[in-house]
Amino acid sequence: MPYRRLIAAIVFCFAALPASAADVPKKVLLVGSPPDSHPVGTHEYVPGMEILGKCLKGVSGIEATVATAAGAWKEGPDLIGRSDCVVLFLTEGAAWLSADAARLAAFRQLARRGGGLVCVHWGMGTREAGPIEAFVALFGGCHGGPDRKYQVADATVSVADRGHPVATELKDFKVHDEFYYRLKLANNVRPILRVPIDGNAETIAWAWERPDGGRSFGFSALHFHENWKLPEYRRLMAQAVLWTSKLPVPSQGVRVELADADLRLPPKK
Repeated sequence: MPYRRLIAAIVFCFAALPASAADVPKKVLLVGSPPDSHPVGTHEYVPGMEILGKCLKGVSGIEATVATAAGAWKEGPDLIGRSDCVVLFLTEGAAWLSADAARLAAFRQLARRGGGLVCVHWGMGTREAGPIEAFVALFGGCHGGPDRKYQVADATVSVADRGHPVATELKDFKVHDEFYYRLKLANNVRPILRVPIDGNAETIAWAWERPDGGRSFGFSALHFHENWKLPEYRRLMAQAVLWTSKLPVPSQGVRVELADADLRLPPKK
């Protein structure tokens, strides 16, 4: 066989080989819901997920998609089934999870195959106590039931576990936000961030290595859309996606610089 034909044959054989698992990007589904009854500038779910998507755009190994969970969201179970990690930032997420049997089954299947699960603010919430158990079993924590606690405050957020990958390059910082606290948490969760409320150091972010081999993360703040301007918040969320997706967090932290235009609240339609 002539030399050039031999080289061409070798190249073709390598090109025909299936991509290794390391070469296939993790599919991350960023789920927001339409605006709820809160004022403009708060509970801005889809705009928040769009910002997180922009933070993840240049991250190697991640393919992020923003989805709006409106109404029955019939396509949801299929989207979840094709994802490696799902982030929930929506209205009363714990109740929403259990409201549809197919949806709950899809999340349980994602967990069984080691998928990543992330919840943010009201995305971990339920007014009624019934959905708490199913949600905690998947996400590791819930802001639920009639005894749930929340407070708007100016606070210094402290990093509780500086050795955890999600906390890479995070330092203590000040913020005005609404914090959910005294959360219903699973055993063996690792607090990542705490704030002082009523004299107690309350956990507002946690990481959890689930018994099924997957990873979950929750962050109870981000009530105000304005707080996406904090690089600490953007870095925390981007690194939570990486960690729950079982991808390495860069030693210098994820770069989360965005233009001012990317951080503004989009005009209402």
